[in-house]
Amino acid sequence: MNATYGSVELAAVGRLLKVRFRIENKSGHDWREADGFRIGSQIVDPETHVYVEDGPRVAPSGTVARRGTAEVEVGVELPEQKGRYRVYVSPMREETGWFYEKGWPFLVIDVVVEGGLLRPLGWRVATTRGLRFAILLRSLGRAFTYPVLNIWRNRSLIRSMVRRDIVGRYRGSFGGVFWTLLNPLLLMLTYSFVFGIVLRTRFGGDPSRSGFVLYFLAGMLPWLPFSEAAGRAPMVMMEHRNFVKRLVFPLETLPVNVTAAGLVTQGFALAVFLLILLVTRGSIPLSALWLPLLVVPQLLFTLGVCWFLAALGVYVRDLGQINGFLLTLWFFLTPICYPEASLPAEAMGVLSKNPLFVLVRGYRTILLEGSAPAFGPMWKLWLVSAVVFILGHAWFYKLRKTFADVI
Repeated sequence: MNATYGSVELAAVGRLLKVRFRIENKSGHDWREADGFRIGSQIVDPETHVYVEDGPRVAPSGTVARRGTAEVEVGVELPEQKGRYRVYVSPMREETGWFYEKGWPFLVIDVVVEGGLLRPLGWRVATTRGLRFAILLRSLGRAFTYPVLNIWRNRSLIRSMVRRDIVGRYRGSFGGVFWTLLNPLLLMLTYSFVFGIVLRTRFGGDPSRSGFVLYFLAGMLPWLPFSEAAGRAPMVMMEHRNFVKRLVFPLETLPVNVTAAGLVTQGFALAVFLLILLVTRGSIPLSALWLPLLVVPQLLFTLGVCWFLAALGVYVRDLGQINGFLLTLWFFLTPICYPEASLPAEAMGVLSKNPLFVLVRGYRTILLEGSAPAFGPMWKLWLVSAVVFILGHAWFYKLRKTFADVI
C-alpha cells in the first residue's frame, strides 16, 4: 500500500467536479513538488474503458514526508456530451507516468452528465488489478446476458420465422406439417429395426426387445434436435443472404431459429416417447419433472455450436459436407444405439466427457430409471454448455461485420 485516502468529498458546479480528500504517503520516500510529483486525473468511458481526456494536475503544498498527509483538491471539468463518465484520481510524476499503472491505489469516481449538469454517483478506492478483475467479471456477465436479452427482445421475430420455417419446409406435400412428427418417428423406427431386430442389440438393465426400443428412443431425444440444428447451421447464413445485406436485421437470431425448430421436433418426439412409455409400462415416472434440468444446458450447448458453425460456414463453404460426416461420427461415438458397457474402458474416460453422452445418460436416468440425474456430470454439463454458449456467440458477433463482404 503506497498511499491511502481519507475524508473524500465530492461537489458539482455545473460540469465541474470538485474532489477534496486527504492522502497519506506510505511509499517509503518523500513526495516533492520539485521532483515532478503531482495528483492528476483522467476521464474514461465506464462502458468501454477507453481513455477520453486528461484532467488537471495539482501539486500538494510543500513536501509530503513519509507517513505524512496532505489535503488535496482537484477540479475536473467533464465533457458536454450527455452520458456516464468515470474519473481516475491518482498520484503521478511528470515524465515518469501514472502511479496507478504501477499498482498504486487510486480514486475511482463515477459521474453522469445530463442537461449540461454533472451529478456524482459515488467513489471508491481501487487498484488496477482489482479493477481488471471487476471488469472481467462484468464482461463475463454481459457475455452471457447479452445474447439472452437479444433473444428475448427478438422473440416475436424468432417465433414467426420458426413457424414459417416449419410450415415452408413441407409446403405442397400431402403430409404437410405432420412430417415434423413423421420424420423423427420414421428415423427412430428405422434405427430400432436395424439395431434392435437385425443386430439384436440389448441394454443390460432391460434385455427385452421393448426395453431396447425405450432405451434407444430415450437416447435419441437429445440427439434429434442437436443434429438437426447443427446440420443446418453451416448453411443458414447462405440461405438467408438477403437478410445479411440488411444492416438492421439481427443476424444472430438465424442460428437461434434452426435451434428452436429442432426443439419443436424434440417436442413431438418426446410426446411420442411418453405415449409409448405409458402404453408399455403403464405410467410416466415423476422423475420426468427433472427434464428442464437437461433441456436448458442442451439448448445452450446447441445454440453455441450453431452460432460457431453459422459464422464459420460463411467462410468455409465445404463445411456443410464435412459437418455431415462429423455428425455421423459423433452419433456413433455416443452410446445411443448401443449400451455404455460395450465401450472399452480405455475410451470411457474420454467419451464420457462428450456433452451428448451426459445428456443421453440423463434422459435415460429420469425417464426410464425413475431417478434424478447424477450431480457430478450435471454441473459439468451446465458449465461446459454455458462456456460454449458464450464463446459461440462471441465468435459469431466478432465475424458478423464481414458477412456481407464475403456473401
